Order: sequence, then structure tokens, then C-alpha cells
Amino acid sequence: MAYPIHRKRRLRRTEQIRSLVRETHLAPSQLILPLFACPGEGVRREIRSMPGNAQLSVDLLVKECAEAKSLGVGGVLLFGIPESKDERASGAYDDNGIVQRAIQALKAEVPGLLVITDVCNCEYTSHGHCGLIVDQEVDNDKTLEWLAASAVSHAKAGADIVAPSDMMDGRVQAIRRALDGAGFPALPILSYAAKYASVFYGPFREAAESTPRFGDRRSYQMDPPNAREAMEEMRLDLEEGADMLMVKPAMPYLDVLRMARDRFDVPLAAYQVSGEFSMIVAAAGNGWLDQERAMLESLISIRRAGADFILTYFAKDAARALA
Repeated sequence: MAYPIHRKRRLRRTEQIRSLVRETHLAPSQLILPLFACPGEGVRREIRSMPGNAQLSVDLLVKECAEAKSLGVGGVLLFGIPESKDERASGAYDDNGIVQRAIQALKAEVPGLLVITDVCNCEYTSHGHCGLIVDQEVDNDKTLEWLAASAVSHAKAGADIVAPSDMMDGRVQAIRRALDGAGFPALPILSYAAKYASVFYGPFREAAESTPRFGDRRSYQMDPPNAREAMEEMRLDLEEGADMLMVKPAMPYLDVLRMARDRFDVPLAAYQVSGEFSMIVAAAGNGWLDQERAMLESLISIRRAGADFILTYFAKDAARALA
């Protein structure tokens, strides 16, 4: 008889044994910290719905990134809050734009830090949508021109990786061709390949000041019930030249992440988005959860599902806990 010869609890008795036989590992180098750059000097504008996070002027952003690097965090993802917005998202592809200035400062003052840039338009448009509006709809192909210009501008400033997040059809190919034509054939593209129209982005909209003035983004972001469609989106992005793929959000779409891991043999990321972060922090603030344990358990679940690295607002706290 199997029992009591096979006792699985033998390998759970102590932390040392559990650590020895652990199947999935989490390290600070697997975590990417999203940050929000804003104009000014000495500016730290707290984000009410994301405790501990803030819009940061470039000088304070540099300090935040230096601390993240000292903790072993794998890199940062930059979003920009421009001085002004317009219908053509001109701040997104301005070579002197806020993200471009932040990249240059980080490369000068925090050498060795991996800098990824979000390539999108919603933070820069006066209407909050991700591209040119024609008859109350986002014009896909015209928007590709803006995205390509933004990616090249980020590359010129010194970005290590560009990450298009708009969900326009054909954006990866447009960006790849533009980067290659501008002399950046070696710059990788991390595609937000399966980005869902999720309620969990709510706090981010406050952080990035990007709430749409009308309608919503469901005509271009993915429908939450669809998983097979996500695999097709990923396949197409790889054909267009993506080097890495992302699933966003993370925990509500662990099944999609697992499907992607089983199908695609490329680096795979997942974005633990603002709502996922804020739920844990709010529950912990009410005494309903242990924040550190919930943070680490949520991150390990994303790794276990197949993510090679995770974009998370917990990056610094997790790095400290893992030290």
C-alpha cells in the first residue's frame, strides 16, 4: 500500500527543506518597476489610489531608480505625464518630451539600469484615447505613424527596450520597420500582445491622467472572455517582429499566461496592474491580509503560470522581502 510509505509532508517540515525542493523561484531581477515621469523639479505628486506611488519629476525619478537598482530590481518601465496634451499626442514623439528627458537622465545618472519605455498615446492625447480620432473611432493606421515615431524617439534618447501598449493592428511591424530604418535594428520590442479591456486599470488612469473623455477602449483592447484570440494576437506580433510578449493584467489572466507559455518559446512577461496592486494594499490596510505574504504569493503565482519577468508596483517592496 502507498500509505504510509509515501508521506508528502516529509518535504514540507522545515523552511530549509521547503526551499531546497521549491519548484518556482522569485528574484528581484525578475521584477520591473513602472514609474510615472512628470514635468518640474522636486515634484512628488502622490497617487491617491496607489499608496506609495507618485508622479515624479525627473530629478526625483532618478533617485527612485537608483534605489531600485541598488535593491537588484531588474529594470524600470517609464510612462510620461506631459506638460500639455493635444489631439495628435505630439508630446509622445517629441524628442524633448518628458519620457525622452527621463531616459537621458537615467542613462547619465544611473548607468546599468535597464530602461523600458511604454509606447502609447493615451497619456498625451487631450481626449484620452490611444490614437487619432476619426468619427469617434481611433484610426488604426494613422496611429501607427505616431507609435513608430515615439519608438524611434525613445531609441534616440537611449531606451533599452520599447513596449507598445496601444493594441492597434500592425503596430509591431510599423515600429520594427521604423527602428530598423532609423539605425536601431538591435533594439528589442516587448509587445503588450494580450492587453485586455480590464476594470483593473482604474488606479492607473489616475496615475497617468489618461481616462478617456468619451467612450472606452473596448473597441481596441481585448474582450476579457477571449483566450484563443490572445494566442492569435501573440502569434501575429511574433510574425511582425516582437522579441518578447506580455499578458496584461496578470492574475485575472493566469490561464492566458499559461497558454502562452505552452505555445511560445520566447521571453514572456506579465503586468501586475494598478488594480491588482491596490486591492492587496487596501485589504492589508484594513487588516484583512498580510501585505507582504499576499504580495509574494501573488507574484509567485504569476511566475508559476509561466512569466519570465513581472511588471509590478511591488518591485521594490518585493526585492526587500526577498533579500
